[in-house]
Amino acid sequence: MNRLEKRLANKPQNILSIFFTAGYPTPDGTRQTILDLAAAGADLVEVGMPFSDPLADGPTIQASSHAALENGMSLEKLFAQLEGIRSETQMPLVLMGYLNPVLQFGMERFCEKCAEVGVDGVILPDLPLAFYEKNHAALFAKHDLCPIFLVTPQTSDERIRELDAASRGFLYAVSTASTTGGAGGFNESQVAYFQRIAKLELKNPVLVGFGISDKKAFETVCQYLNGGVVGSAFIRAQEAGEPASEFVGRLR
Repeated sequence: MNRLEKRLANKPQNILSIFFTAGYPTPDGTRQTILDLAAAGADLVEVGMPFSDPLADGPTIQASSHAALENGMSLEKLFAQLEGIRSETQMPLVLMGYLNPVLQFGMERFCEKCAEVGVDGVILPDLPLAFYEKNHAALFAKHDLCPIFLVTPQTSDERIRELDAASRGFLYAVSTASTTGGAGGFNESQVAYFQRIAKLELKNPVLVGFGISDKKAFETVCQYLNGGVVGSAFIRAQEAGEPASEFVGRLR
């Protein structure tokens, strides 16, 4: 078990994951944001790898990704910023982004650098399951990296089970077919989707992402599944200068 799996095993419910974009709002603030979130009581952090064409992301994350790239952020710089961070925090770290920059960086080199700096898991929403299993599963296992796959309300039960079987750490349940950063609150069909996943009794904890912007929404997903991921709302809080401690406190 790596840090991510241990954390989720020790705390199986009310898991709060915070997403932010590396290199935003300041070029060199990535490390401090992680440490601030750890001190504030986040259970894990997803660090977004900026990409020029983030199709699944809404306006807030798209804008932060664009600004980060303008700030000169790259995978090379991100790994440099994460060097030695395990001497300061043992909070689980997950990198989240798109497949293209990782392939350009080199998948084997990417996995090696993740292991070197202490990254525990990777979310690549556009990584096809079959492509991963054929080409990269052994590499992830070699470097003790948790591959985390996404499911949506349109995903069949059979496919959810397949993606759960391939995942380690947790399964990411996208709450809606739209992009990130939507309005808070969940409708009846979304709640039914959460209930459907819960009844499958999957091997991994399930965290819900997209549409969680306040305590009420976070508590709603925690009623049915293991926790939630907050991204756009935190980035807006960064823009407003709100400390991580206050933001996390509002969700708890």
